[in-house]
Amino acid sequence: MLINDIIDTIEEKAPLALQEPYDNAGLIIGDRHRECSGVLFCVDVNEETVNEAAQKGCNLIVSHHPLIFKGLKRITGSTPQERAATAAIKADIAVYAAHTNLDAAPEGVNFTLARQLGLDDITPLATPPGLCGTLTPALTAAELVNRIKTVCGSPVARCTTPPQGRLSRLALCGGSGSFLINDAIEAGADAFLTSDVKYHDFVDYAERIFIIDIGHYESEKCTKQIFYHIVSENFPNFALYYSETEKNPINYL
Repeated sequence: MLINDIIDTIEEKAPLALQEPYDNAGLIIGDRHRECSGVLFCVDVNEETVNEAAQKGCNLIVSHHPLIFKGLKRITGSTPQERAATAAIKADIAVYAAHTNLDAAPEGVNFTLARQLGLDDITPLATPPGLCGTLTPALTAAELVNRIKTVCGSPVARCTTPPQGRLSRLALCGGSGSFLINDAIEAGADAFLTSDVKYHDFVDYAERIFIIDIGHYESEKCTKQIFYHIVSENFPNFALYYSETEKNPINYL
């Protein structure tokens, strides 16, 4: 089986045409026509995950965030990104990313997160890739935040003042989704789940919608399970691994 067979399988579910104009999804390093020996799934690629892939006998890394997002003018090993790229090239390991195309895919990041949180009647927000769904039964703010923290594996969540009563409509967008707050309000959502929310958004929308910021990594770590499901469904006996060395770059003290 070729590396390209794995790529084609992923892109059947998350076509590159779905990625945002600023994105750099797709094959970033390597030859797609080589035989594939195994695949390592992760959210972010760094030197440790490249070494882990080599130790596990994998010559393909599939990540959510592109290793090379903005243009590189030189590769001298002076940054973690450059060192990871150098390590992958030296080890002859291909690196592929499905980023905003996976966010927007029908069974991608947001759909998976909505399903894990138990939402019903899931519909897209006015502006993709966010979703909105119904909480059945409706939950208090504390119950909703605790469910989100459990599903996303986060010890904390940044929130506006918890409203009284029960919440029945939740909108969400994995990753940086604060640009969708108005869409969530227009969709009739009681709460909006995302990450990377700015201070002034908490201030400006405090009385209009309950905002829950669960953290960027936490909101997207389900991508490893998505990748595994897509590939294993087509190649059930192939060598597929979750990264064991990857960790959230943000620490909570």
